[in-house]
Amino acid sequence: MFTTLAKAARSAFAVAIGAALIGMGAGVAQAAAGPPVIGGGSGIIIDNQFECTVTTIGHDRAGRLVGLTAGHCGEAGAQVWSEQNRGAGVIGHFVYSNHDLDYAVIEFDPGKIVPVNRVGNLAITRVGAPAQFPAIVCKEGRTTGNTCGVAYGDIFQTDETWSQMCVVEGDSGAPVVMGTTLVGMVNAYLAVACFGPEVGTNMNAIMHDLNVRGGAGSGYHPI
Repeated sequence: MFTTLAKAARSAFAVAIGAALIGMGAGVAQAAAGPPVIGGGSGIIIDNQFECTVTTIGHDRAGRLVGLTAGHCGEAGAQVWSEQNRGAGVIGHFVYSNHDLDYAVIEFDPGKIVPVNRVGNLAITRVGAPAQFPAIVCKEGRTTGNTCGVAYGDIFQTDETWSQMCVVEGDSGAPVVMGTTLVGMVNAYLAVACFGPEVGTNMNAIMHDLNVRGGAGSGYHPI
């Protein structure tokens, strides 16, 4: 019963955090020299309509340059632009979207971007186990930037960690870290933006699904 309630709650409020419409919140696109720099915390535009945040970027077992974001940000085939350098054109596309775990895989064109492991105040050096109460976790989102809060843990054992971080529309997909260890992504908030608890999928669940499924993203490791 608790599993059902938790999943239902996330599904309902994932629409609320959702993919921000272009022009909402922070991150006005500007022309920039050279290819865009993309990493966990970068803002992206999907199908020239919506804005979300990259969770992490790296390589899969086949050597493809891939990244992750929230599954509700786009479907397979959706095109991706850099929010800060739209003039660079399409830099990648969604190749897989999992609505049960609410994550998606993006394959990037290695000739179109510069992949990095640090954006703003957040760096990612590895992927690790979910945060447990009372650890402090932080995220870097395209709308609200770097915010931190206490982790409540995977309360209902649904591969989702709840925390008290500020998130709003456009932060979907933002990396959640402890130190420099990526432990989850931002998927939703409950009740009130920036005040209600944030809930997001655990990275170990995403990694397991990627490796069992095979294909793009399998064997992923961050830059």
